Amino acid sequence: MFFKRLKTISLQKNITLILKSRTKDFNSDKVSSIGVIFDYELYHNYEFFQELINELGIMKNKIRFIAMIDQEKNRPNSWDSFFSLDSFDWLGRPNNIEVDNFVEQPFDLLISYYNPTKLELNLVTALSKANFKIGINTEDTRLHDLIIDIKPSNTEVFKVELIKYLTQLNRL
Repeated sequence: MFFKRLKTISLQKNITLILKSRTKDFNSDKVSSIGVIFDYELYHNYEFFQELINELGIMKNKIRFIAMIDQEKNRPNSWDSFFSLDSFDWLGRPNNIEVDNFVEQPFDLLISYYNPTKLELNLVTALSKANFKIGINTEDTRLHDLIIDIKPSNTEVFKVELIKYLTQLNRL
């Protein structure tokens, strides 16, 4: 119990430190690589993401997914990478090679498709080296550069809004 609380405090502290030190250096290049982070237990519609990627015109080899699962033993095999609560040490630092590889990837666009917030998802989003971050979670506005306030099940609205905003920003 004590270590779980300590881990929670450490995660919150790490997120705050990372977000304070983040420099927003946006480039105006077209989006050519995308990272997607989501909570597998609440939403795992792979077909939606594939349709979205096709509509954006991004090549499939330029897409990476990472999903948070409750336990490693429940790990499905339909996504690229997974992490769980055990993927972070008691100080709130990631100790999973899949998380490290994902956050070091310099994506043009990161889509954080989760709501409600979970500290582990927020930490991976904050750690990501993505140039532009889009999310649907409004609880911590410092995490994302653009927030589309919808429920995860409302995929059509998200797709339309994402394409609209990326077009207006001249990123498509």
